[in-house]
Amino acid sequence: MTKQKIMLKIGVLGAGHLGKIHIKCIKEIEGIQFVGFFDPDEEIANKVAQEFGITKFDSIDELIGKVDAVDIVTPTVSHFECAALALRRSKHVFIEKPLTTTVKEAKCLIELAKEADVKVQVGHVERFNPAFLAAQPYFENPKFIETHRLAQFNPRGTDVPVILDLMIHDIDIILSVVKSNIKKVSASGVSVVSDTPDIANARIEFDNGCVANLTASRISMKNMRKSRFFQRDAYISVDFLTKETEIIRMKNVEGEPDPLSITIDLGQGKGKKQIFFEKPEITAVNAIKMELETFYDAIINNSTPTVTIIDGYNSLELAYNIIDKLSLSPNML
Repeated sequence: MTKQKIMLKIGVLGAGHLGKIHIKCIKEIEGIQFVGFFDPDEEIANKVAQEFGITKFDSIDELIGKVDAVDIVTPTVSHFECAALALRRSKHVFIEKPLTTTVKEAKCLIELAKEADVKVQVGHVERFNPAFLAAQPYFENPKFIETHRLAQFNPRGTDVPVILDLMIHDIDIILSVVKSNIKKVSASGVSVVSDTPDIANARIEFDNGCVANLTASRISMKNMRKSRFFQRDAYISVDFLTKETEIIRMKNVEGEPDPLSITIDLGQGKGKKQIFFEKPEITAVNAIKMELETFYDAIINNSTPTVTIIDGYNSLELAYNIIDKLSLSPNML
């Protein structure tokens, strides 16, 4: 006999481009009952209600009263207000990244979530990118990480620094891989077409000796979302855009190497290493649907969300640390 999934009532706040994607995904997840949505723009709300054949609510309060959990896909500036309303009524919350507009707001949400004893998951969707998922088994204490997240210019999002717009994706990825406290942060950036930095570079040094070098740009000629991880005897390349992962590993050669293999002579009697190239099989997934499924699982199983509110806070705190360093950059004066 098939075990029936526990039904969870969820509503969505925000029905813009990303909100519509979330609505579509939620309606496809077994065990979730999509109750309806709220969007303050009446014209958008009417169009979405008609397009999906779903219920639109006239207020956030009304929607929150009808659900067990809310999915917040509103502009960042309203994240705190929406989440606080839901948490004060003990509702589980999924909230898009960045968690809030300020670190102070994020701290407040952490306290509200603790008091309400509910699950909060932050939408750092790159954690569910199939290329990154395929790389997970290969990470072993990386000591140097290099990321490039480059995008062609789009006026949308230029009201915030490129750190919050783009780099925060890689900040979260790095913090999820490097299990160490941050020792030092330095950064530089340039405002080219907007009032905030459009291209920036940050260097993050960790207590365990790892160094991460992050570059983000929204004025590039082509798009790129690539991270490279270097560790003892291995190099891991993750292309978040093309969803490809490459692994180059080295192993000590015992005896005579295969004449057809690629080997490196370390010299001075240190032996030889053989080079192995691997391309892990990538399992295609809908990353947004997957992150919402894990949110459901965390609630039903009373387990820790994949991307916790603390994770969201840590990424936001580091992002603002980088922004603070940018304000001291000679290029920004």
